[in-house]
Amino acid sequence: MWYHQPVITEELLQSLPNLKIVASSGVGIDHLDLNLLSSYGVKVSNTPFVVSTDTADMAMALMLASSRRLVEGHQIAVSPDTQYFPADWLGDEVSGATLGIVGMGTIGYKVAARARAFEMKILYHNRRQRNKDEESAVGAVYCKKLDDLLQRSDFVLLSVNLTPQTHKLLGKRELELMKATATLINISRGLVVDQEALVEALQNKVIKAAALDVTYPEPLPRDHPLLKLKNVIITPHIGSATKKTRLLMMEDMTESIQAGLAGLPVPNEVL
Repeated sequence: MWYHQPVITEELLQSLPNLKIVASSGVGIDHLDLNLLSSYGVKVSNTPFVVSTDTADMAMALMLASSRRLVEGHQIAVSPDTQYFPADWLGDEVSGATLGIVGMGTIGYKVAARARAFEMKILYHNRRQRNKDEESAVGAVYCKKLDDLLQRSDFVLLSVNLTPQTHKLLGKRELELMKATATLINISRGLVVDQEALVEALQNKVIKAAALDVTYPEPLPRDHPLLKLKNVIITPHIGSATKKTRLLMMEDMTESIQAGLAGLPVPNEVL
């Protein structure tokens, strides 16, 4: 499967009686009905580890681009109407700011390591607290309550899997807890955020900005209000989109398929 295609339905499974394995690209498995696949004896694999480095890089790129207003700056620099550069055109500092990471898995942890190089203060909220050595290595402080992280962070990064528990994890109430000067960065899934509430928060300056590599749907309808806001950067779900990583993803999928067909343990099997 690539870009969630083909869609795995019961009708498709019934038409493929010899199917042994579905190898899905990327980390997320929210597009798959694991119980349905299991009932047909079909194994599932994904590619969770090879995408983590590039996706962490993407998170930092979005944070820097948003805080320093790179898209707006580019437009000013290349506009045929520009006669001078405004002296009062300012961005925000990343170095020394507080980053709150929601979801400290492999990707979130790699973002923390990068953020430490920017001398950022790092908070994180996770289903389980990491051990003290892991926290110390990146200078991260655990927030048991999400609300605490939201209230204290200058940048809030979403790096969680989409599950029933994380569906619209950030809604109107959570956005209102954030600082009015804060930026939301989403590299997980669009449905982790209530997009209508996000539009309202951005329009009414409840939060300062958003940088999104994911939306719902993808792409957004061309008349969607998020596309019209100057304090939003949207990229086309390209967290893992480098030549090297896409090749490694294909190699991982091929390895899993070969193992599944041979009846061997499947690397990166989703259980």
